[in-house]
Amino acid sequence: MPFKKLNADIQEVLIHKEITTPTPFQSKSIPVIKSGANVFCTAGIGSGKTTTLILTTLQKLKFTAEGNAPRAVVLVENKESVMGLYNTFLTYTKHTSLRVYASYEQLHIDVQKSEIFMGVDILISTPRTLNKLVLLNGVSTSQLKILSIDDAEFLIQKLNYTALLSITQSIKKCQYVIYSEKGHPKLKRFESYFMEYSKTVSS
Repeated sequence: MPFKKLNADIQEVLIHKEITTPTPFQSKSIPVIKSGANVFCTAGIGSGKTTTLILTTLQKLKFTAEGNAPRAVVLVENKESVMGLYNTFLTYTKHTSLRVYASYEQLHIDVQKSEIFMGVDILISTPRTLNKLVLLNGVSTSQLKILSIDDAEFLIQKLNYTALLSITQSIKKCQYVIYSEKGHPKLKRFESYFMEYSKTVSS
């Protein structure tokens, strides 16, 4: 059972949220992501992809705050997706010391730089906003352990695609996990850039 092998504090949160049984996709994907491999995850709506993303992110960070630079980054399409995922993460982290930060284009870049500088564990952003922050030295990627992308179909758009490639060039070592409903040839191209030796989990 994948949940049984997660951090004990995460298991407590799951019990509190009355999430007791993993979906078939979660049973297949969580052990592979926990292994540290780069992973393409493809599964339909309602399969538990977003919950898998949250649980494996929290597991990677050992469910505790540490340092000032983000150790996990989650990329999504737009402000609405950023805020939706941010609020979902908070339901898991509200009684912990973990610092989750929502970053998006409509928020002034200097405000983001100063707030991120105060210390962040999990940074949720869009590719173009994060790329801008990286280029302006507004965020350090030196401590990054995992970068996940939720509903990654939006990366097919050229601006998002090129922004992501630019971001990954500034990251020395990190695990990448890409979640989408279906495999897409343009997403598979990332194997040539940062998804080396990747595994695929589909449901």
